[in-house]
Amino acid sequence: MGIEILINVEEKEKRVAILENDKLVDFFIEHPEDRTIVGNIYKGKIQDIVPSVGAAFVNIGEEKNGFLYLADINEFNMLDNEVDLSMENNQQKPNIELKKDAEVMVQVTKEPFLGKGARLTTHVSIPGRYLVLMPFDRHFGISKRIDDRQERSRIKDILKPEISGKDYGIIVRTAAWGKDKNLIMADLHFLLNLWDKINKISKRSKPPALLYEDYDLVLRTVRDYFTEDVDLYVDSKIEYKRIYRFVCAFLRKLVKKIIFYRGDASLFDKKGVEREVERIYGKKIYLNCGGHIVIEQTEGLIVIDVNSGSYGKKKQRQEEAAFTVNSEAAVEAARQLKLRDLSGIIVIDFIDMQQEENRRKLLNTLKMALSEDKAKTDVVGISRLGLVEMTRERVRRSIESISYKDCPYCYGKGRVKSEVSMVGYVLRYLRTNLLKFKPRVANLALHPEVATRMTNDNRNSIRALERRFRKKINVIPQQGLHIEDIKLY
Repeated sequence: MGIEILINVEEKEKRVAILENDKLVDFFIEHPEDRTIVGNIYKGKIQDIVPSVGAAFVNIGEEKNGFLYLADINEFNMLDNEVDLSMENNQQKPNIELKKDAEVMVQVTKEPFLGKGARLTTHVSIPGRYLVLMPFDRHFGISKRIDDRQERSRIKDILKPEISGKDYGIIVRTAAWGKDKNLIMADLHFLLNLWDKINKISKRSKPPALLYEDYDLVLRTVRDYFTEDVDLYVDSKIEYKRIYRFVCAFLRKLVKKIIFYRGDASLFDKKGVEREVERIYGKKIYLNCGGHIVIEQTEGLIVIDVNSGSYGKKKQRQEEAAFTVNSEAAVEAARQLKLRDLSGIIVIDFIDMQQEENRRKLLNTLKMALSEDKAKTDVVGISRLGLVEMTRERVRRSIESISYKDCPYCYGKGRVKSEVSMVGYVLRYLRTNLLKFKPRVANLALHPEVATRMTNDNRNSIRALERRFRKKINVIPQQGLHIEDIKLY
């Protein structure tokens, strides 16, 4: 019971599952060729400036140039004199004008997506165990999840004197709650030293250049999730040693919470997680009440449909039944969005409810469930038809896009032609192609089920084509042939 981190390592895949009271609450996966560049810091060069969209394209050495909004440029982060920092009309902020080939330090905030380059920012931030250093922003903030006034005041008393008058900013992470001054200050000094190294690399590097690479999945998980109340299991000796060394550098007493799993059964099977992970890739998710949700993804939109299922058959008022299913569906939908790392525009089609109070309660339930998500979400509202429009921040590729590719048979449609449809398609194909087919005998290879339909139900149509084109047509069933394939020889 409690919180557990499970790290499963294979030769070409790393998976991390986070459990709370034996329930899967977070899941991550990483392949060597798909390693994220989010968090990486680059010395880049401005390639193009597009005033119409208020953005610049920056060469950071990746396949596609990164995308940088001009409004997201930090005046303190300029690496040469190719920018105009003049003040106009007593503005509080300089009037920044970039020029082509200007050098700039940028950080990746979103992965390249659908042929587009990575999203960049000049507001560089370097996360540590307890703090986030912002070298170009003079800002101090504390995580909203540290909601105890005395604790917030204590942390301010520790850090305010240290950063007062300095040219950098700090954000205090939730993990700093209750930590003593020495640990917090050690993290700050580590980050400042790291930033000093990044600066030195930048000064001797020509753009495009990688200045700082964020940790891989395993070490990011340890940094962001591993605390005193968490048990960490890992099934790889190599990763166990890496984690051990990493933890020793931050908080040695956590070493005893690292457990090397040696069992014969896989770690995920032993902990009962494998089946739950497989559900992440399915469209239909069943609810405890008997209802279910269906998740459909398109390129630009995600639709979640809520169905009452067997619960709707129970003897209960329609409004009450709808509210019960919707409430459970709202919690599960938020959980699935987080587990699958789905993002973009999302529409949830809840079961219709007539009472305004129930719609308001449902919306609050959804927002409460989404509050546990680290990705930014924005819920627009709920219509009288039960539709909720919302967005979820896109940072990395979804779990499904990492693990799956479009079907080479249906090409991502999720459907193939039926045998009946294929028969009509084959007849049209023959009418078109027999005109150009010179041999007197035409061999037609088809999927066995399609071939059976052709010879049994459409023999007259084939004879008519034989008379019309003066050719003999042999229908040949071929095992292993895709149902939509046709071979004419």
